[in-house]
Amino acid sequence: MGVRLLLDTHIIVWAASDAARLEPRVAALLTDTRNELWMSAVSAWELAMLAERGRLDLRPDADRWIAAAVAGLGLREAPLTSAIALESRRLTLPTQDPADRFIAATARVHECSLVTADAALRRISGVRVVFCRRPKLRP
Repeated sequence: MGVRLLLDTHIIVWAASDAARLEPRVAALLTDTRNELWMSAVSAWELAMLAERGRLDLRPDADRWIAAAVAGLGLREAPLTSAIALESRRLTLPTQDPADRFIAATARVHECSLVTADAALRRISGVRVVFCRRPKLRP
């Protein structure tokens, strides 16, 4: 039996565009068809915002890139609900980043393991985290 995995925004980018950046054990989890891969609606917002600011190149545009990533990775979208909004305020996190709070709360509410390389999200009370070490950059 598989597990539910909520992919943090950068994990979605890596998995969809540069899977070599993923640790082999994380890549194996994401390709195991027994596991359900989830995406927070907040990740779509975050991706669009990063593209608007020129920090991420999503071609041909954010809408189509996200749709292709969702289809290609087989992501299930976790809608933003009032339960998630309220849970985001109950979490104890070392960051006040609203995207991090909503994504972590989404993992908790939907009983998903959060797949992230964000050290600030490595240990969250009440949320299972699959930590993906950041890859070493190639020279």
